[in-house]
Amino acid sequence: MTTIAIKAQSIRASLGQVEVLHGIDMALPSGRWTSIVGPNGAGKSTLLKVLAGLLAHSGAVTLLGQPLATMAGRRRAQQLAWLGQSETSGDDLTVLDVAMLGRLPHQPWLAAPSAADSAAVEQALRATQAWDWRARSLGQLSGGERQRVLLARALAVQAQVLLMDEPLANLDPPHQADWLAVVRELVGQGKTVVSVLHEISMALHADEMVIMANGRVTHQGACVESATHRALEAVFDHRIAIHALGSQWVALPRLEVPIGGIN
Repeated sequence: MTTIAIKAQSIRASLGQVEVLHGIDMALPSGRWTSIVGPNGAGKSTLLKVLAGLLAHSGAVTLLGQPLATMAGRRRAQQLAWLGQSETSGDDLTVLDVAMLGRLPHQPWLAAPSAADSAAVEQALRATQAWDWRARSLGQLSGGERQRVLLARALAVQAQVLLMDEPLANLDPPHQADWLAVVRELVGQGKTVVSVLHEISMALHADEMVIMANGRVTHQGACVESATHRALEAVFDHRIAIHALGSQWVALPRLEVPIGGIN
């Protein structure tokens, strides 16, 4: 029997005076990686913020069987880790300090980091290949390096559920592959990962896919299913095509050749 990590019921949310999410119902399985995709303006990031408890909404969100709205903040922060788009931290903080922020939900008020905290942070920084920079300030890093440190902060929480909004921003292809390996390791440990991705071919590596358009879920299914591929092509107006490449699926642009050929 599949257990559910996050359940959303009748979710509506607005940005300003404009309703962005229109009555979303969704259940995301535990111990799986779900990618959320769709065209610009589909409401993907808004939905992820609702699932994280960061945005006011109507309807109900359940996290690991408990209503998110009634969970104590500390308990929620221990169970759910968040990596948002274009997040900032103080440029004067060292890489080690930034990653250690992920341990705050586990620490008593004003307590010094424990041996377990230090071990979790080292593990996270090594997983993102940022351990060698631990004494450097965040302001000294490139955009891709900063993103890896922020990912380490999220990993250091050691939460059961990780929500990541555009985690591949500023990462070059080798480090995107490293991120993919980290996600697969987390899922192998029984963790649940939910990510919003623009990189469709990377999103197809996930176990499950949620496809959105105009503030609604148009399809949810396994990434290997042909129905998911058809729904994915349709939501992008058939301007992409899903192809098999060995044991993987990739999204390629569908190019129209002008009548008469190319001159």
